[in-house]
Amino acid sequence: MLTSLRCVYQATPFIAGLAVAAAAMAGKYGIQAWHSFKTRPPRPRSRRFYDGGFQQTMTRREAALILGVRESAAADKVREAHRRVMVANHPDAGGSHYLASKINEAKDVMLGKTKNSGSAF
Repeated sequence: MLTSLRCVYQATPFIAGLAVAAAAMAGKYGIQAWHSFKTRPPRPRSRRFYDGGFQQTMTRREAALILGVRESAAADKVREAHRRVMVANHPDAGGSHYLASKINEAKDVMLGKTKNSGSAF
């Protein structure tokens, strides 16, 4: 009985030491993770926009990206999106003639009124 009691008394400091070491390692890892989180580059909080230029002939996907609607959007949603985008990019308000023609072409593609001629530019 005395020997088993002695083993318990010797094992207790060892277990306590392991617990302290594990807590120290977890704290070190937590501090490293916090520092790497704080030093990461900031991400923009706004929407990500389409990266890239226009294709030779406009596809339905590209038209939907220009107008900011889904490819399966209803006609009234397409018209509403066209009006919203066109107000921001109208040539009379300082917008580009090229972008205005692309916006109009996107509306035509989404509504199925393509002439297969592309934009005027």
